[in-house]
Amino acid sequence: MKRQILLYGLIGGILIAALKWMEYRFLVLEHSIEIYGGLIAATFAALGIWLGLKLTRTHERVVIKEVPVPAGEPFVPNDAKRESLGITPREMEILELIAQGLSNREIAEKLFVSENTVKTHSSRVFDKLGAKRRTQAVQLGKELRLLP
Repeated sequence: MKRQILLYGLIGGILIAALKWMEYRFLVLEHSIEIYGGLIAATFAALGIWLGLKLTRTHERVVIKEVPVPAGEPFVPNDAKRESLGITPREMEILELIAQGLSNREIAEKLFVSENTVKTHSSRVFDKLGAKRRTQAVQLGKELRLLP
């Protein structure tokens, strides 16, 4: 009995596979022009997207500005410029620690003040220098000879 059930199941599976294969062949032969047209359209669409992205890509330009510092001379801070900008000694200390790459929290721990105090001093230094970011403040400090 098991053998007959397996035999009928196997023959049924083969017949279903043969019918599906015939249906597929009929579908491909009947609609071959549409299939080829779709493949060509997809190829040209992909080529157009790739070419459009390639032609409209903006090229990044990296500008590096170096501040010339005479070699051999020890650094002498420009105190007249610091006073004309109105930068206090504490704000100058904060700017020097920012230039060393310390975070606000690390500066606060080093100077034994709160983090909010560091933020206040650094924002005042940024305003006095006309900087928007920490890196810009350090760069301006070096250009104005406030920092080594």
